[in-house]
Amino acid sequence: MAEENRVVLIGGHGKVALLAAPKLVERGYAVDSMIRNAEHAAEVEAAGANPVVLDIESSDIDQLADVFKGASAVVFSAGAGGGNEQRTRAVDLEGAVRSMKAAQQAGVKRYVMVSYSRALVDVDTLDPQSSFYTYAKAKHDADAFL
Repeated sequence: MAEENRVVLIGGHGKVALLAAPKLVERGYAVDSMIRNAEHAAEVEAAGANPVVLDIESSDIDQLADVFKGASAVVFSAGAGGGNEQRTRAVDLEGAVRSMKAAQQAGVKRYVMVSYSRALVDVDTLDPQSSFYTYAKAKHDADAFL
């Protein structure tokens, strides 16, 4: 399939995605916003995006690649929200890496990772016992993989 003016937002119900979707639509992009909870579809639609119910935590590379086919870009803005180390790793690292591999498999040339400004250094400066460390490490490692 030929590349189209379509962006896939992973984490489509999050703050970043809900702010980004209308801006992308305004610039002529069709936006597919991946969400894990179908109850969030109306809010995603109100932002101008097409809701796609697919959980980044449990989806595999082939499922993601099917959603990404033909997109001009994939934007990863999902996050586990903190509090659960296992889920943080599953979403912020493992889900991110699977989505990168899926984007490559689908032939998507642009991949944007929404991270945070200290991801590169916090992994070396935070106490590994800190509740924030798992998130910092997951984001750092996902950025490094990208």
